Amino acid sequence: MIILLEKKQILKIEDFYFRCCIGKKGRTNKKKEGDLKTPKGIFKIGSLFYRADREKKPETKIRCIKIKKDTVCYNDIKKKQCYNRISKKNKRIRHETLFRKDHKYDFILPIKYNLKNIPGKGSCIFMHLTRDYNHTAGCIALERKNFLILLKLINSKTKIFIK
Repeated sequence: MIILLEKKQILKIEDFYFRCCIGKKGRTNKKKEGDLKTPKGIFKIGSLFYRADREKKPETKIRCIKIKKDTVCYNDIKKKQCYNRISKKNKRIRHETLFRKDHKYDFILPIKYNLKNIPGKGSCIFMHLTRDYNHTAGCIALERKNFLILLKLINSKTKIFIK
């Protein structure tokens, strides 16, 4: 099963079309950390991370992991050993906190981009929530109700094709 991002603000899966938003500066084949672009390519989808303190475990066929207060995604280009990995927080390493005050990360589907964890090539690329469809820093964001529908349609073999 393929999730297709063909147009700038439309995700398609089977017969469903979902409005979404992407990186502020569009899509690219040459993603760099902090460039505000969404990487092009065909990527696997990771396990679902969710805020169990706010949301019940959603109906989905993919593995679900609770986001804890110390869950982060490392984006420190000086730390190859943990770059682009979701893990427990180490305060000495630059990271993006996943346990946020806003609701953007109440559900996160990591897009398995930069699996070799090459520092500077881009990290923390997710599908996550939006309320206002403002541009992202490189992720793909959907409204909560559409995200939950998407979760029902996908499985562990689903890939996303970002054209």
